Amino acid sequence: MLMRFDPFRDFDRLAQQVFGTSGQAGVMPMDAYRDHDRFVVHFDLPGVEPSSIELTVEQNVLTVSAQRQWDSDGHDFIANERPQGTFSRQLFLGDTLDADHVEAHYDRGVLTLTIPVSEQAKPRKIEIRSGDNGAAIEAKSTVA
Repeated sequence: MLMRFDPFRDFDRLAQQVFGTSGQAGVMPMDAYRDHDRFVVHFDLPGVEPSSIELTVEQNVLTVSAQRQWDSDGHDFIANERPQGTFSRQLFLGDTLDADHVEAHYDRGVLTLTIPVSEQAKPRKIEIRSGDNGAAIEAKSTVA
């Protein structure tokens, strides 16, 4: 299971309702879904150099940090809405995920992480024996 951690989520939702900013996307929006034996997470990071992206995993917490900077010296901005600076996002990885084998790929402003399900969490076949005649009944466990 993939768990999202954002201690300021409720505060951000309230601020969006009060100040009318609900139409604006977050600084590092993401999509996450399960695809058979792996979880896939996509982060939108437009304008970020691949060399500025840093991924760390510590005690089942995956942290994505990225930096976006451009030269704005000497310009008199009329609008300045594209955020720049260092952005960070954390994901809590459940015990069923294999944090040692996370794969990352960055293409056209999208960072894609692939996190495999650990071997012990994968579905497996369980054999059931009958007490009367010793015949085995095969059963399959499934993941919902």
